[in-house]
Amino acid sequence: MDNNTDGQIVALLTEVQSPLRFYVQSLMPGDPNVQDVVQHANATLWQKRAEFTLGTNFKAWAFSIARFEVLNYRKQQARDARFVFQEDLQELFDTEIAEYTDEGDRREKALKQCLGKLRDQDRALLMHRYSKGGKLEDFAQEAGRSIGGLKVTLHRLRSALLECVQKQLKNPETTA
Repeated sequence: MDNNTDGQIVALLTEVQSPLRFYVQSLMPGDPNVQDVVQHANATLWQKRAEFTLGTNFKAWAFSIARFEVLNYRKQQARDARFVFQEDLQELFDTEIAEYTDEGDRREKALKQCLGKLRDQDRALLMHRYSKGGKLEDFAQEAGRSIGGLKVTLHRLRSALLECVQKQLKNPETTA
C-alpha cells in the first residue's frame, strides 16, 4: 500500500474508534478487557488494511472484524465464561447496536452543524461548560456576566440546540 492509502486508512481508523469501542463494550458487558479486544481489533484492521476497498463502508468492515475479535476472546475465556448469548440473540444484538451507532453518528453530525450556527460567544459558553467541564463562576468572571444570566443563556441554548438537532434529524439530507 502507498502512503496516501495508509493515510486514508489511519483517518478512517481514527474516526471509527469511539463507535468501535462502544460496539465491543456492548458485546462484552461488564468485562474489564474491552480495551484489550479493541486494541486487537485495531491491530487486525491495520494488518488487513490491504483487503479493504476505499469508498466502501469502513465502519461495517471494522465492526465485523471486531465481532470476530470478541468471539476469539470468548473462546479463550470459555472456561471462565459467566454470560454467553445464543448465536441468534447475538446477531440481533449486533444488528441493533450497528443501527444505534448509526443513529448516534447522525445525531453527532446534526449537533455539530447546529453548534456551527451559534454565535462564537454562545459556542464558547457551551464548550466551557460541557466540553471542558468548567464552572459557570469562572466563565461569568471572564465574560463579565452574572451567573444567573449565564444559566438563562445555557437553558436557552440547550433548547435551541435540541430543536435544531430534531429538525436536522427529520430532514436527513441536511446531515448528510
